[in-house]
Amino acid sequence: MANNRLTASVRGASGQRWLLIVLIAVVLGAGLVGTLSTERVLVVEGIETGEQYLTEPVANGSTAGLEYTHSVEKSRVYDAYRVDGDTLVNTRMEFESYGWGLPARVNVTTVNGTFVYAPDEPIAELECLSVSPGRIAGHTLIVDGERYDLVARTDARDVRIHIERRSLIERIL
Repeated sequence: MANNRLTASVRGASGQRWLLIVLIAVVLGAGLVGTLSTERVLVVEGIETGEQYLTEPVANGSTAGLEYTHSVEKSRVYDAYRVDGDTLVNTRMEFESYGWGLPARVNVTTVNGTFVYAPDEPIAELECLSVSPGRIAGHTLIVDGERYDLVARTDARDVRIHIERRSLIERIL
């Protein structure tokens, strides 16, 4: 009888060990998947502080745009970017009048009274885009159709906009 209890006790301890081993393997496996699986996020962070004002998931081909009022011309300007890996590719500019900083010596088309510069080749490929959101300019960031008021979010502080890869665990935390 004592031998049967000892055998049952050993079996129970062995079963508990296996359960503990399986549980540890599941937790470690989930942690490994969470750290290895990455996603791209568009990050808006303060140049001076590094404070992150916005992080939005993006994928290859996602669009981001900056819309603002030109400081001299007082007209709308829109710069379009495409996410390409870890870079932002400037693909298009729309503006309502010619002014400082706008393309004056390139071929543009006119669409509903707006000048459009959309060359076959990208205008620029950037790892980081620096922006000084202005209260008069009213900078708005548009990510895959979603609009974000950069002036309100950053209190008009200088920011850098870039793409980062983050693990799913980093995103959750």
